[in-house]
Parts: sequence; structure tokens; C-alpha cells
Amino acid sequence: MKQRSLAREVSLKGSALHTGDAVTLTMKPAPAGHGIVFKRTDLHGSPELRPRIDQVTDLVRATTIQSGHVKIHTVEHVLSALHGCGIDNVIIEMDASEPPIMDGSARPFVNLILQGEPVEQDKDREYFELDAPVSVTRGNSSLIALPCDQLKISCTSADDRGIHTQHLSLTIDPESYQAQIAPARTFTIYEDIEELLKLGKIRGGSLDSAIVLRGDKIISKEPLRFKDELVRHKILDIVGDVMLLGLPLKAHIVATRPGHAINAELTKLLFEKLSERKKGGAKKKEKPVGTPMVLATETTLDIRRVLDTLPHRFPFLMIDRVIEFKGDDALVALKNVTINEPYFSGHYPGNPVMPGVLQIEAMAQAAGILMLRKISTEGKTALFMSCDKAKFRKAVRPGDQLIITVKMTKNRGNKIGVAEAECTVNGQATSSAELMFAIVDNADVE
Repeated sequence: MKQRSLAREVSLKGSALHTGDAVTLTMKPAPAGHGIVFKRTDLHGSPELRPRIDQVTDLVRATTIQSGHVKIHTVEHVLSALHGCGIDNVIIEMDASEPPIMDGSARPFVNLILQGEPVEQDKDREYFELDAPVSVTRGNSSLIALPCDQLKISCTSADDRGIHTQHLSLTIDPESYQAQIAPARTFTIYEDIEELLKLGKIRGGSLDSAIVLRGDKIISKEPLRFKDELVRHKILDIVGDVMLLGLPLKAHIVATRPGHAINAELTKLLFEKLSERKKGGAKKKEKPVGTPMVLATETTLDIRRVLDTLPHRFPFLMIDRVIEFKGDDALVALKNVTINEPYFSGHYPGNPVMPGVLQIEAMAQAAGILMLRKISTEGKTALFMSCDKAKFRKAVRPGDQLIITVKMTKNRGNKIGVAEAECTVNGQATSSAELMFAIVDNADVE
């Protein structure tokens, strides 16, 4: 099959989803072998950025790429449309940092490509064809890529409550993509909107550009375009995120609860294989010693990611969620205290109170997560060593939500850390302490 570009220049205008900025996006023809290039015409010198997985810097509800000072947010819908339509060579000019969100799907970009009249060029298309299985897992999300002579995606989409579970398996070619995938709109959970706004996200979002899920109800300005529109959009995002390989892909991807972060992890593994192949089968590079358990791009951790990070389990896991990372040196976590806690049966009968030592343990676990985020820690554990200046000010009882704030004050060679921590309930301090812990090999934890 031959490479393809556009016959003529085409443009569209709209507002960006996350920044809210007005933006004009223009697609221009490019010669064979040129590839896909973004061009920021609003910046001095109109710098260019070639989208690749090693340029990804942010994966919170979108895929952001950056090289130097040049940054492009939310590239996945544009890349998905180009990948799905089989376009190899194009220049994408933008006068802002983020493409317009339009209706929240890839259909406007597909229509733009069709208006530009795709044309074959005189050079054969190069694919990355997978020759061995590759897989990644994060909590209850997983992606497996299997060898295949075409791009096929089998995807299961589900929310935490199991209300909107959908499944679809589809071979991706220009015809199926344009009809079955491109029209599917992005979606969000109603309860997540406030948190996203606090993070500076979705400032340009509305029901014109997204579907909102609230309980078992689906809120949208127009009716669903497919009964399973949610899983179709998940496939749309996968098609866009794997295009960060720099080449169209031939593989069968089996996805369970995918998202941009785990999509990027899979694409990174595929990119490493592609790089090795380009080097002529050079000796396989050793895996870097240690991978951060908590990625720098993660701004929160749900319970699945907490379980990925800490070795603790029932009844001794004292962190339910990390609400916020404040830079590299602080975080805020929470522990929901319920009457079902096993220690309440004996502490004290008829007057249940959370033991102060378990509040200290909650602070220590939160501090351990913070330390594990700062350094390469694959196969490592944060081991609690000592506690100083502990104070207990107020009883914690069933029904309370314990907010745990931790700030790192010392870091000795990424092996020993010291942190100040405080627990509060309804804004009132219940306990505080200065904690010391060490990062040790899992094999040394006896």
C-alpha cells in the first residue's frame, strides 16, 4: 500500500477542551516520507513538533506532547483521525497549544481530511508489525498487543460502579473507522468535573463536546450516536495514542478499561521494540534499573493504584486514595473510617475510637507513597523506621474522613526520608508526627 497525504490545504476553527482557547487548525499536504508534524504558528519561529511517545508529558484526561518549550495538548483525536483514515504525511498548523475539541469526537477531523482529498504518493507505506505479544497492567486495567496482519482492537469499557460496561471488537480500516469509531464522543463522570476544573482542565468543555455520566443516566445534548458509544470512544483514543509510535500499527490490541496513561505505557513498549528493530536487531537493551511506582504525570491515585504502590493489605492498609500531589515533596491522602474497621470491636466496646498508632501508620503509608514517587523504585518498599514529636489532639470515630497531609523535609541519597505529617477531620487536627523511613529491596523485607 502506498503512503497518503492531502491534495490541498484545509482548516477548521473551534475552542480547545482543556485550555478553552479559540484555535484555528490547518492541515497541509506534505511530501512522501515527511510524516506527521504539528506546527505552532502562534510561537516565534513557528516551531515544529513531531508526535512521538517519548515526548509525552501529561496524561490526565488527554495526551500532551512537548519538546523544549513547544507543547501540544490533547493530540489524540487528531492523531486518531489521521491513523484511522490512513494519512501518513501532513503538516498540522495551529495558532494555539491545543486542537479544537469540536463535538468531542474525531468526526470533524475525518471530515476535514476528506475535504482535503486524500491522495496516494509514490512511496510504499511502512508499518510496525508486531512479532511477539506485549502487555501492560495497571490495577484492573490492562492492554495486550498480539501479532496480527492488520490493526484490530477488542475493547471492554467500564466505570468503577459497573453501570456502563460495554464491549466491542473491530478491525480498523478507513471505512470502518469513519463509520464506526470517528463519530463516538468523549465522556466523563459527573462527579469528576469539579476535580478536573480544580486541576485547570476542561475549561472549554460543555455538553456540546462531551457526554456526561451521572449514576445510571447519560446526559448529552444530542442522543447517543451508538448504544455502545462509550467503548467506541475508548477505541478512538487507542487508535490515536498508538500513533505516537510514528508509524501505523499492525497488531490485535485487547483492552480492558483502557485510558491514556496505560495506552501510553503500551505504546512506549512498542516504541522500544520498533527502535530495536531499526537498529537491525541489536542486542536488546536492559530494562532501566527501577521504574517509578508512581509516575510523575499522575496527580491523584485511586485505591487500585494505592494497592499497586503499597505492599499493605486488609486489615492494615490505611490509605483509600491520594487526593493530590503538591509538587514532588507533598501530598494529601484520605482514609475513610467506618464502623467495620476490625479494631473497633476492642478499642473500645461501646465507645469506638481509632487507635493513635494507626493514625501514625496512615501517615507513614502516605509518606511512603510520596518517597516512592520521587525515585526509581521497582522491587522496592518504603519501610517505616521511627516516629518523633507525635501528638494526639482529638478522637477519630466511625464515620470520620481522615485527611492525611505529608510534606517531605529530608531525603538522604534517595534511601532515607524524613517527613512531617498531620491528620485532620473536618479541618481540625487529630494527630501529627515527624516520620523517618527507608527504601529497601523487597527481598530484604523479612
